[in-house]
Amino acid sequence: MHSTQEPRPTPVSRRRVTAAMVADLAGVSTATVSLVANGKAEGRVSTANEVKVRAAIRELGYVVDGIGSSLARGVSNTVIMIAPDISNPFFATVIAGVRAALGSQFQLLLSVTDAGQLPSADDTRRLLGLRPAGLLVDAPEPSFLEELSAPGPLVLLDAPGFGPEVPAVNLDVAQGSRLLAEHLAAAGHKKVAYLDGTTGTTTFEVRRTAFLAAAAELGMEVPAGALAAAAINVGLAATAFAEVWPRWKRDGITAVVCATDTHAYGILQEARATGISIPGELAVTGFDNLPYSMTSSPGLTSVNLPGELLGRRAAEQLLKLIAGEHLETQQVTLESSLMVRGSTSDI
Repeated sequence: MHSTQEPRPTPVSRRRVTAAMVADLAGVSTATVSLVANGKAEGRVSTANEVKVRAAIRELGYVVDGIGSSLARGVSNTVIMIAPDISNPFFATVIAGVRAALGSQFQLLLSVTDAGQLPSADDTRRLLGLRPAGLLVDAPEPSFLEELSAPGPLVLLDAPGFGPEVPAVNLDVAQGSRLLAEHLAAAGHKKVAYLDGTTGTTTFEVRRTAFLAAAAELGMEVPAGALAAAAINVGLAATAFAEVWPRWKRDGITAVVCATDTHAYGILQEARATGISIPGELAVTGFDNLPYSMTSSPGLTSVNLPGELLGRRAAEQLLKLIAGEHLETQQVTLESSLMVRGSTSDI
C-alpha cells in the first residue's frame, strides 16, 4: 500500500542557501544581496532594500560563499598566520597586534603547529589552497622558504637568520640577553644557570647563545651542569627546577636566567613551596615581560619584548605587500629593554 503522507520538506538549515534565494525572498537583485552581504551597501543600496535583504539573510541562514568568492577573484580576504607552540602566552599579544592592524578588511586564520614543532613548509603549502591574501609565519626554521617555494605576499616574525631580502619583523633578543648579563654581573653574581625552552626555534637559540657569550665576557661562569630545558609550562618548569636545584646549589649558582617568563613563574612557584629565598638565595629572570610579571611574588625581572608591536608591524608590512606597494625597509628590528623587579633586587 502506498503512503498518502506528503513528503516532508527539506529544512532550510539542511540545504545550501544561495544569493539568488535571498534575492527572491527580499524582492531584489542578486547584486544587491552581494553588496549587503559583503558590507558594501553604504551609498549603493537603499535603506529599505538593505533591511529587506538582512531580514531574508536571517530567515534563510544565508552565509557568503567565501571559497567561491576566492575562486572568482583568485584570492581571498583571509590572512593566515602560522605559529609554533602558542602555549607561550606571549603569542596572545602578538596575535592582538596582527588583528588590530588588519582591521575589518581581512579575516585572520591562525594555524598552530604541534607543541615543539616548527612551522612546516608542507603544511603551509596545503593552506595555500585556501588562496589567502597573504601569510604571516612566526619563528620558521632557515630552510622554510626554500622548501615552501610559493609566490605571494609573506612576512616573517621573530625570524633571525634570514637574508636581508626576506620581509621580516624581528625582536632584538640578543640585546635583551646582554642586558640581563650586565644586570646580573653588576649585582655581583659569579655563577649563573640557564633554563631554556624545548621548542627549537631560532629565537631561543639566539637568546641562549647571546647570554652565554655576554656572561663569559663579564666574568660570570655557567657551569656545565647549569644548563637545563623545559617546555613552556609553569608546572613542567617547576618540576625541572626541582630536579636540578640541589646540584645548582652545591655548585654555587646564585642566579638563573629563563628563556621565557613562563619558565620563571615555575621557578618562583617551586621556590615558594620549598622555602628558597628569592632573590636572597637565588635571583631569577625571565624573557617576554608578560603582564603577570609585574604582580608576581616577587615581581619578575624580565626582558621586555614588544609583542603587540611585533604583530602590528608585521601585519602592516604584509598589507603593503598585498596592495602591491614597495617596502622601504624589508626587515624591521624592534628593540628590547630590561624591566628590573624584586626577583633580582631588593627594590
